[in-house]
Amino acid sequence: MRFNLSKELLIVVDMQNDFLTGALGTKEAQEILPAVNEKIRNAERVIYTLDTHTDDYLSTQEGQNIPVEHCMKGTWGHALADGLVQRDDALRIEKPTFGSVELGQKVRELEKNGEIDSVELIGVCTDVCVITNALLIKSFCPQLPVSVDAACCAGVTPQAHETALAAMRACQVEIK
Repeated sequence: MRFNLSKELLIVVDMQNDFLTGALGTKEAQEILPAVNEKIRNAERVIYTLDTHTDDYLSTQEGQNIPVEHCMKGTWGHALADGLVQRDDALRIEKPTFGSVELGQKVRELEKNGEIDSVELIGVCTDVCVITNALLIKSFCPQLPVSVDAACCAGVTPQAHETALAAMRACQVEIK
């Protein structure tokens, strides 16, 4: 049972097997799992994003720059991470690249309808998909408070994580 009276939307970014223990997994991503699960359990409303690639991934611009097949649709690596709390009432948004226009549009719709009054992002990778989606949401909803819980995020490296947090802070994203 949730007693949270706020209308905060929790966005869980790309907490998928390939980013925790698979092709692009890191110990930092594995270490945030308990804190991420606690946030999910206590959230009023949750959206999960899923990095989603297809067989042509290596021929895409992203695939040329990150030539590691990961989060291939339909594979174990694409699934939400083993051990991650998965809410049946949560929306899941597959995204073919770092940021999701569909996510930005959904957040704008929820804000416009008065269903949310703030957004918090958690997940991986701080310096790629978390920052991209935080800034995308700020673009779609410039007056909506957007925050990132640093303790529930992991970057490609600890230094990249810190750099991304500083960049988001400079763009009016609250860092918790």
